[in-house]
Amino acid sequence: MTKMYSAACERNREPILAVLRDVLAHARSVLEIGSGTGQHAVYFGANLPHLVWQTSDLPQNHASILAWLDEARPPNVLPPLRLDVGADAWPAGPFDAVFSANTCHIMAWEQVEAMFAGAGRVLKQGGMLCIYGPFNYNGKFTSDSNAMFDMSLKAQDGHMGIRDFEAVDRLAGAQGMVLAGDHAMPANNRLLVWRRG
Repeated sequence: MTKMYSAACERNREPILAVLRDVLAHARSVLEIGSGTGQHAVYFGANLPHLVWQTSDLPQNHASILAWLDEARPPNVLPPLRLDVGADAWPAGPFDAVFSANTCHIMAWEQVEAMFAGAGRVLKQGGMLCIYGPFNYNGKFTSDSNAMFDMSLKAQDGHMGIRDFEAVDRLAGAQGMVLAGDHAMPANNRLLVWRRG
């Protein structure tokens, strides 16, 4: 199996964990959307042993997630589900929390809409949606580096790009979620947290 490695995951995992320890203190089940390499799942699973962490991603990323799980063998992290946010049937849930890192700026906007709608369906009342990544505020980049990053994303694929906080907050609101936290993260990223209901 191909074990992929993300340097960004290694850099951002501790600041994210510091917030998740508090936000997910009373949660028992988490669905991770876009588990990617599998690094976050293994790290957060080990450091949040009270949680059952359900990984998910497109099939092409499952081999790496499984390789990380096979090496670390965390008892509370489950093998990845096949999940295309806009196409596949979502797991029934309900989950206490949904977590996703660095997905909103990679997905097409229609997929971002589908992810928030799906999270609204599978989250318990009082459940938490935690989204990590770069965001614009009032239509403006928060740093020159984010502006450059947005240009590089659009050069790769026109549907990619840094999303406006106000737009994703409206998507959350449409699912009955209220902003519970907007946490500054290293490298001009944010960890946005909404509570359902």
